[in-house]
Amino acid sequence: MAMPAEERSAKSDSVLEVRGLSIEFRTPTGSVHALRHIDFDIPRGSVVGLVGESGSGKSTLALAIMGLMPGNAVLRDGSIRFGDIDLRSLRPAALRALRGDRISMVFQDPMTSLNPVRSIGDQMTDIQYRNGTSMPDKRRKAADMLRKVGIPDPERQLDRYPHEFSGGMRQRIVIAMGILEQPELLIADEPTTALDVTMEAQIVQLLRQLRGEVNTSILFISHNLGLIAELCDFVVVLYAGEVVEQGSVRDIFHRPKHPYTQALLECDPVRIEEVRRELPTIPGDVPNLLKAPAGCVFAPRCPKMFDPCAIQHPADYETSPGHVARCHLLGALPS
Repeated sequence: MAMPAEERSAKSDSVLEVRGLSIEFRTPTGSVHALRHIDFDIPRGSVVGLVGESGSGKSTLALAIMGLMPGNAVLRDGSIRFGDIDLRSLRPAALRALRGDRISMVFQDPMTSLNPVRSIGDQMTDIQYRNGTSMPDKRRKAADMLRKVGIPDPERQLDRYPHEFSGGMRQRIVIAMGILEQPELLIADEPTTALDVTMEAQIVQLLRQLRGEVNTSILFISHNLGLIAELCDFVVVLYAGEVVEQGSVRDIFHRPKHPYTQALLECDPVRIEEVRRELPTIPGDVPNLLKAPAGCVFAPRCPKMFDPCAIQHPADYETSPGHVARCHLLGALPS
């Protein structure tokens, strides 16, 4: 479900192109088809939002791009291109040279992202081992970045250890480490989960500022549709390991075509106008991916399901330039 070539060139070249990516996890009960035929681009200098329920494959996709998959993962098909570099063909040393420099990631859990026995300053200066500057300059740069993400008295905080900070403070430190070297591509996996709304707004502003200053492209993973609408240029909707819809943020939020995207938006508390005792939900469960469904992956939960949905995998339909959805309903509409 890739953005058409002419549309990509009209907007900008892509810093990342994912084509036909399929990933399985070997388990004692069989292979879990975690991602299947994933296609999407991240145009240079843009923010692409990745949304979907827990278990849809968002973090798996991010880890695959970073080359940090666990040992039981198998990349069956597809390519991941970072500019002119095929990331799948790189040797481990070459991939390590990219990570933390040209590609960086902010992980979802700050508790496990920091080394508990080393000070924050040591960890932030270690990241800068490539730039060849003096240690005082590295510490100054680290303190400046901590100040940008709202850490008070950053010079003193460099000598403290992760356990001396709250969860929200640790998340800010992890974000500062992710953007310290001003990467070309930043993958942010739920980067504001542990933050209050005030700091959340500051982090969004910081990411927007980073994109403007150094043309950093961002893959922003979040359950918060409000953040996606505020920060992102494009949105990729992932469900049960498949991209079911993608397009500009305006198309996805104002003209959603896939029933799953529509259901996600209906569950957004901000869009609920009347007072009610219970929040809306999507009935049913995400399918068991030990066996990939033959038909539409969302069919068992879809209120608009009809005969072809259960037996035939839907094609991708471009409803407007750059706006693509994978749904039989779109093929049934009169042309």
